[in-house]
Amino acid sequence: MSVIGLPALESDLARQLVLIGHGGTDWTRPRAHSQGHVHDVVIVGGGQSGLAAAFGLLRERVSNILVIDENPAGLEGPWDTYARMITLRTPKNLNPIDFGIPALSYRAWWEAQHGAAGWEAVDKIARGDWMAYLRWYRRVLNLPVRNDTKLTLIEPLGDGLHRLHLDGQPPLLARKVVLATGIQGGGEWHTPAMIRDALPRSLYAHTSEPIDFAALRGKRIGILGGGASAFDNANAALGLGVGEAHVFIRRPLLPRINPIRFMEQVGFTGRYPALSDADKYSVMASFLGHNQPPTNDTFDRAASWPGFALHLGAPWTAVEQRDGGVHVTTPVGNFMFDFVVLSTGLLSDPGLRPELAALASSIARWADRYTPPPGSSNALIDAHPYLGEGFELTPREEGQGDALHGLFAFNYSALISLGLSASALSGLQTALPRLLRGVTDQLFLDDRTALVADLLAYDEAEFVGQWPKPKEEAA
Repeated sequence: MSVIGLPALESDLARQLVLIGHGGTDWTRPRAHSQGHVHDVVIVGGGQSGLAAAFGLLRERVSNILVIDENPAGLEGPWDTYARMITLRTPKNLNPIDFGIPALSYRAWWEAQHGAAGWEAVDKIARGDWMAYLRWYRRVLNLPVRNDTKLTLIEPLGDGLHRLHLDGQPPLLARKVVLATGIQGGGEWHTPAMIRDALPRSLYAHTSEPIDFAALRGKRIGILGGGASAFDNANAALGLGVGEAHVFIRRPLLPRINPIRFMEQVGFTGRYPALSDADKYSVMASFLGHNQPPTNDTFDRAASWPGFALHLGAPWTAVEQRDGGVHVTTPVGNFMFDFVVLSTGLLSDPGLRPELAALASSIARWADRYTPPPGSSNALIDAHPYLGEGFELTPREEGQGDALHGLFAFNYSALISLGLSASALSGLQTALPRLLRGVTDQLFLDDRTALVADLLAYDEAEFVGQWPKPKEEAA
């Protein structure tokens, strides 16, 4: 493919959308409410999952939708905010959000600007390029996104409606709410109590937060955790002039296995939901136990910096503020740092989400639905929400379902119930149809009485032929 430019690609995309019958009249039934417009679906989160879900709903002829995102336009998701990897970790040939439409694929977007030879030269997709593609995806599909809009609370109103309270804005009304809130949207980033209780916020940050590494030029920083983000942050810090970056891992060996690669190869991404609860539990206990390693190029880049140091078998056993810095005690020695960075992952639990505060006690967790064999329980798994087949939240007890009806968790907290779905680019291609089926089936079944009645009363004549033919027509 030669370099054709984005205008030509967009023209081709418009033609392909016509060929697949995109667009048309909605089939959903409008709802009226005294407090304002009722959306069929509000999607919370305008990153890759939220944008793709919106396009998928439009393909299903559900256009009374809105995507909201708390960030300014163009800064949705992690890619231009707190993500610090140079490239994505997923293979470049994945097609996560194009729905099989060739001109909408990342490869088509790339080749339109750089040609086929440029694509062959790509090893992994650059983080900034992926974000540029998402901005193009939103623009070219004309998706209904409202930025600078933060959800603070979901309030069930009964009759299948939810009031969405917003920070500093009038509330929205919606029949269905899709929480496409990314990796942190199912809980919160984990800050160990030993850090939180010992240090002022000026001396530490989580990898999920903005960090002014340039202000730490020439300083020493310590990074707790051995996952991929630890090495991403070490590279970013050293590249911006930090004098030394020390990574501490509690394990005696670096993590080497990335189970996502196996899942991609044998169909786990799409078929995982068919497993029994017992199989899901054992699979995810193993998955969470591995910890995602850095890519080889990320590790090599970090290791090549003169100021980089790696400490294995070195959990932090004590932390204290000392002489304006941070004193860290480990089994391999004591260290002083000017600042510390936490690559300590996250916790998934609906009870940690402020927008679910009115509903959290009613939401079923894995601990409510499955009891693992003695000695194999995993508290991290147990706290995840136990979701239905279409990502819907399910009630903890009988009689609590009405308040949860219409709420879908399309974020990292779906990992245990539905696998690599909204939690990874690897899973989106197969997860999106499942979500869309779940949402649209609910919309249809909620209105089934009226829809069936209309079908039974339908009497619009399509065939107008007559027999025997009128004499003048026969002649």
